[in-house]
Amino acid sequence: MKKITKQLHRILMALLLGSVLAGSSCSRDFLNPDPLSFYEPNTTFNTRSGLEAALAICDRHLKLYWMTDHDAMLALGTEYMFSELMVSAGTDKRNMFADIANLLTPTSDDGPTHHDVQRTNSLWFFWDETYKGIRNANTIIHYVDNVQELDEATKNMFKGRAYFHRAFRYLALVFQYGDVPLVTKLLEVPKQNYRTTERDAILQMITRDMELAVEWVPDQREFGLIGMVNKGACRMLLAKCYLAIGEYAKAKEQTDILIDQSGYALMESPFGTFNGGGEPQTWPITRNVIWDLHRAENKLIPANRELIMGMPNRGSDAESFIQMLTMRVLYPFVFDNRVQARDGRQALLNIRRNTAEYDPQYDYMRAMGRGIANFRPTRFHMTGLWQVNGVMDDTDLRHSSETGNWVRMEDYRVNNEASTAFGEPLTLFNPDNGALLCSDTIRRWFDVPHYKLYLDDPVAERNIVGSDGYRGATNGGNADWYLYRLAEAYLLRAEAKFYLNPGDGTITDDLNAVRQRAQCTQLYTGAVTIGDIMNERARELYWEEWRNVELKRVSLCLARSGMPDEWGNTYSLETFDKQSGTDPQGGSYWYQRIVHYSMYNKGPIQVNAPGNSNPNYTIDKKNMYWPIPNSAITANINGQLSQNYGYDGYNPTTPKWDNWEDAVADEDSAE
Repeated sequence: MKKITKQLHRILMALLLGSVLAGSSCSRDFLNPDPLSFYEPNTTFNTRSGLEAALAICDRHLKLYWMTDHDAMLALGTEYMFSELMVSAGTDKRNMFADIANLLTPTSDDGPTHHDVQRTNSLWFFWDETYKGIRNANTIIHYVDNVQELDEATKNMFKGRAYFHRAFRYLALVFQYGDVPLVTKLLEVPKQNYRTTERDAILQMITRDMELAVEWVPDQREFGLIGMVNKGACRMLLAKCYLAIGEYAKAKEQTDILIDQSGYALMESPFGTFNGGGEPQTWPITRNVIWDLHRAENKLIPANRELIMGMPNRGSDAESFIQMLTMRVLYPFVFDNRVQARDGRQALLNIRRNTAEYDPQYDYMRAMGRGIANFRPTRFHMTGLWQVNGVMDDTDLRHSSETGNWVRMEDYRVNNEASTAFGEPLTLFNPDNGALLCSDTIRRWFDVPHYKLYLDDPVAERNIVGSDGYRGATNGGNADWYLYRLAEAYLLRAEAKFYLNPGDGTITDDLNAVRQRAQCTQLYTGAVTIGDIMNERARELYWEEWRNVELKRVSLCLARSGMPDEWGNTYSLETFDKQSGTDPQGGSYWYQRIVHYSMYNKGPIQVNAPGNSNPNYTIDKKNMYWPIPNSAITANINGQLSQNYGYDGYNPTTPKWDNWEDAVADEDSAE
């Protein structure tokens, strides 16, 4: 990414990162103009360099969804908790975000009385930061036509990239929150009479915008900077927009171009730099394409032909790079006495590297990180997901502990020399008497997709022999990440073909292209279901896709197309997102995936933990959409925003804009 001077960075932060939908943590004024400042936006944004810097702020803001840490949380974890792949695991927290059906309300994130709930999810972050990102994109769109040094094609390029940023965020909002306020302009005075705009109207607008972006934004090969919006990324987003509005043939056309005409290719053999992992003597890695594909040092290099758009995030500049705490937040909490050897002693110790007891064959804290497990995968994610044709695919590199890509609890060996079980693999039950050897299996006993989540931590490495026993333990680190890569284009094309003709024999070709690269033995043959496609997305795109958003987008596609899910259920466009209850029948496809495959709505679980002795994971059909924050509704004092179905304040007669043109025209009417 081209560097921004620190002075210009401060100017842009003052102009762009003030309050929009989140004026402060307690008031959330719905829409304020930029705060008065000695910086003049008409001066700052009237040059190409000013617009380029504003786009850089948009690009940087995008990666916050994957990388932001607040109270040892990762924002994307909330997306995965609202799916079949993950649940909250913070059993030490009094209000652990497990009982979602009861905890999720319009006031869940309003003020200090809900601090414990807020610390265990990032719902507030998605609302606040997404509207900030929309405002940043609107800033570029607002000023670009007044930059006299730019020709028309260059102005359109800036508009196209800003359209991408705005559309990416609105596509997320309408599947997280449903009908939401449409904000497309910068206003001279506060507007407090907003009206909600319907989901489909917003989808139509961003689809139109992305059609223009595909036309206006250049290919990656036409410029040397990595991490900026390019034509391939615009095609990917446009394909998702087309799927959402039911234009399946057009979605297929965009993915055809990406796969066959854009110069991208799946990476099928090892490439780039080999990273041997945190401690190769403890956990050796056999080099393979899947491991190399997901190393931070390989993601954005020219040799990686699979990359469509990535997010640069490596370096020491605190203003530009963010530490991703994947190995702190997403690995099991194993270094205490709740994980025992068969003789009752603590199984895993953190042994200082400057002591005589240190053995590099047993340095699990360096190899696997100092996990605290604020989230954990579901049993389905660890086991059932990896069955194809009714068979566990043992050669799938994405699920392979033999290569070092995947870590199971049984792969750890007791490193406590005082134990008679020293050197033996961990076991959940005592082989001598059957006693449970882990008293909190939610937080301390689960598998990890190590190839996705392992990150170098150079700061910890510099403290390798520090006086503190935890120094040198990796929490994660600065790491480049994928936004889009070609594997997802294959999976989107398979999905488009399914809606057009579920009997299309080439659907399996697209799924198998991804599977063969992962050296799978089990391949798809014959007809596939939407469940097969979503399962392959889960295997391939874990911690890349926004899983909750994608499940809800597919829920809309099934309702719109009339196609059945893998259990034969069909869905009504009028009712799929307007149901409530926690029983196993009905609801949306999103809900059905969750009740079939996750830990939700199965009853309380007994654990030995200080904060939660009896967590009960629940989720409601109405949670298909998250509640509109009450603070946003009350701040809109001269208008009425619509609350979502099933939540306090819902009123089906609340007026909404049913087309985006009227909503945009109304933005100039401020009261």
